[in-house]
Amino acid sequence: MEENKDKIAVKDVIQVDNELLNNIADLVKEKASSTLLNLFADIHSADIAEIINHSSISNAQYLFELLDTETAGEVIIEIDENLREKIINKIDPEKLSDIIDELETDDATDILGELTDEVADEVLNMMDVEDSNDVKELLKYDEDTAGGIMSSDFVSIEDTGTIRAAIRAVRNNAEDFEHIYSIYVINSQKVLVGIVTLKSLLINPLRTKITSVMQEDLIYVTPDLDQEHVANVMKKYNLVAIPVVDEDKVMLGRITIDDIVDVIQEEADEDIQKMAGLSEEQESSDSIFRISRIRLPWLLMALIGELLGVFLLSNFEHIIAQITIAAFFFPILMAMGGSSGSQAAIVMVKGIGTGELWFKDSLKKLGKELMVGIMNGIVISGILYLATSFFFKDHLFLLVLAASMITIIVFATMLGATVPLILKKLKLDPAVATGPFVTTSNDILGLIIYLTYLSIFIFRWWNSPKIIY
Repeated sequence: MEENKDKIAVKDVIQVDNELLNNIADLVKEKASSTLLNLFADIHSADIAEIINHSSISNAQYLFELLDTETAGEVIIEIDENLREKIINKIDPEKLSDIIDELETDDATDILGELTDEVADEVLNMMDVEDSNDVKELLKYDEDTAGGIMSSDFVSIEDTGTIRAAIRAVRNNAEDFEHIYSIYVINSQKVLVGIVTLKSLLINPLRTKITSVMQEDLIYVTPDLDQEHVANVMKKYNLVAIPVVDEDKVMLGRITIDDIVDVIQEEADEDIQKMAGLSEEQESSDSIFRISRIRLPWLLMALIGELLGVFLLSNFEHIIAQITIAAFFFPILMAMGGSSGSQAAIVMVKGIGTGELWFKDSLKKLGKELMVGIMNGIVISGILYLATSFFFKDHLFLLVLAASMITIIVFATMLGATVPLILKKLKLDPAVATGPFVTTSNDILGLIIYLTYLSIFIFRWWNSPKIIY
């Protein structure tokens, strides 16, 4: 027992650093497979995966092929997707089927989804018939839905059973199922009628009817629900597992907290990419041309927007020619507008993404953002006016500059807050709003406001500018 504890401690404190990686690379070069296997025997599967992730492709392939089937099954789900795809496509289908047989059905589905249809079919045909059928059912769902991330491995008991029968069901499945948090109570039609916790099995007599201790207030999801919504439901109700049922409440599978952690990370990465205008971006791709092709449309959109800004400036050439100092403030005004718009957009996207912001509350939220924009505009424009008054003595121009700043910040804030709501209403991803679209729009908006104010308050109101710099 003490020996086992020491082994766990070693696995817990292992530090994957450059020195370790260099030593492993030397061992791979020498083909010292026995030494590597001895080293891996005391390393957690997640650390083995980290070592493989930081190795060259050829070394990663060699290291993975050294692993026994059980360890390979634990490691393969931790390897970065881009590298994993390269590794598994070079593995013999028969060996790959043995590895996938070690996985829970949701993980097996993820791996098979990365294979070509031909190889996937070959692997499925080599797998255990029952497991193969389960995986085929899961492959029917989109990968970013509840059905796509659920596992069909769960412990269930009919509503006519007892605590004794439930414990027997747990014992019978303990070796095959990695995580057992609850027992699902179903009727003769496989309809979910209740959930029993492991705690209930321990504190109640063995002859107790399962229906007398089960929870009947069920929280469940359907297989077509988006995975981000599933994560929000589990977060809201503090769940470690949630059942997935069809429209008739027939039990299909379950989603566990380890899958939801992956979903949260995936959605966060996706939102960050979209905030930079990189939707569908795969930074791990080795293809420079592919990454360039994905980024270019957003850059072209920004270029077109900025060219429109140049066109606007050319129409106000007479103003700039007579008040050349006005041009010096273009970067400040556009930067403050872009920053204000991005701040509001990010707040709205977060609220929409986590489910904290409902559409019925959108007007209240927009009103709040309006007041924030006005307050920020007054503070920033006041500081700008005071700072510039030490260098420029024409207070009319400085007042116009300050008024432009207030207006730009307010309009940019409202644009940044409104666009995510509109995109969500149109069933588009609101995270796109924080990218080049809002930034470029605010640049153009800022130019229009500033140049219009100069034209109205200095040229038309005063007939001609009082100062020429």
